[in-house]
Amino acid sequence: MKKNHYDVLIVGGGISGTALFYELAKYTNVQSLCLLEKYEALATLNTKATSNSQTIHIGDIETNYTLEKAKVTKRTAKMVEKFCLQYGLQDKIMFKHQKMALGVGEKEVHFIENRYHEFKELFPYLELWDVDKLKEEEPKVVYTDKAQTQVRPEPIIAIGTNTQYTTVDYGAMSEALVKEAKENQKITTDIFYNTQVSDIVQKEDKTFGLSCKNGETYTADFVVVNAGAHSLFLAHRMGYGKHMGCLPMAGSFYMTEGHFLNGKVYMVQNNKLPFAALHGDPDILADEKTRFGPTALMLPKLERYKSGTYLDFFKTLNFDLHIVKIFWDLLKDSDIRNYVFRNFLFEVPLINKGLFVKDAQKIVPSLSVDDIHYAQGFGGVRPQVLDKEKEKLMLGEASINPGNGIIFNMTPSPGATSCLGNAERDLKVITDYLDLTFDETQFLNDLTE
Repeated sequence: MKKNHYDVLIVGGGISGTALFYELAKYTNVQSLCLLEKYEALATLNTKATSNSQTIHIGDIETNYTLEKAKVTKRTAKMVEKFCLQYGLQDKIMFKHQKMALGVGEKEVHFIENRYHEFKELFPYLELWDVDKLKEEEPKVVYTDKAQTQVRPEPIIAIGTNTQYTTVDYGAMSEALVKEAKENQKITTDIFYNTQVSDIVQKEDKTFGLSCKNGETYTADFVVVNAGAHSLFLAHRMGYGKHMGCLPMAGSFYMTEGHFLNGKVYMVQNNKLPFAALHGDPDILADEKTRFGPTALMLPKLERYKSGTYLDFFKTLNFDLHIVKIFWDLLKDSDIRNYVFRNFLFEVPLINKGLFVKDAQKIVPSLSVDDIHYAQGFGGVRPQVLDKEKEKLMLGEASINPGNGIIFNMTPSPGATSCLGNAERDLKVITDYLDLTFDETQFLNDLTE
């Protein structure tokens, strides 16, 4: 075998890259795999537990999911659960909490009731929780005072459950995926850290050559780039995806000083807003203190809490009149315009906490400024993809597959939940292209219901 040559090379050691690494090693007859990670360890960016809500997004309480989307998401979310159960990771990196979608006010109460009847066949464990039940499950969503004597004046109801796995440390799951992939000692499973890919070229023999900033070079028969916003950056360098631009949205969080919620409380999504509604989650890395968020702020860089990437952002934005039109269409809507401005203010010291608490009081009416602090170092950047041809913001995952042995994936939320399902999709492309075998029977037995 040629030095540094692999059947399949994966760029990016987050949850998406490691899921594909695992599936190829476990369920195909690939002979050599390589994963290149630009930093010193796996999952240092968006997969890191402090960068996301640690949620298994199955589609039961995510009120912006249609029934059809929830059917798809349920399958991929259950794959995460099945993987963790297969290797005994429950109560280590995967946990059960209560979770609910809370409706506040007559309009939202009506919406939640209708949604319950529409979704209960797909999610038979869901229950409709009235005020009395909410007093048992999550008393702080019911009362306006800390003594819990005054019930909030507006009607409330929730769809919820306390029987399901809800929470995963996706950073730890990335490490588990790699550990299990490396159990197959019959094949090469190389991982190289501190190795940032700067260029990818297709050679005359149809293989791909990768040049890295540390001077190393690699070649592969098939390449998959799972590098967040940098996937589009590398695609553009090869001339692919020029009809796309990238809008990096940063999410920040606020943490409570003590234990506030027993589980996950989501609000009804405003369908005009393309970003997640504020929610409260027990943080499994912070003694299950409640983390409220995320906020949504456009940042002119591709990676949060890392130096540089400003120039990469401007290149990846792919700015032209089409991008201007997308921004104009978004901002001319007063709901979106006010949301963007308010989320900017959530980052401004001195006034941010007071403004944020007003929004979070929809979940916990008794919440005060003294109860929370800005969660420094928490939050990540989600690559929202802009379609310049359709002049609109693309929601969900975006993938570029020219059909010549390379794939570029951009996976905003719920990319972590969908990691094994997205990897399955790419695995089938890879096995067809390289004429490999795929043990689909074992795969389905291990990872699906």
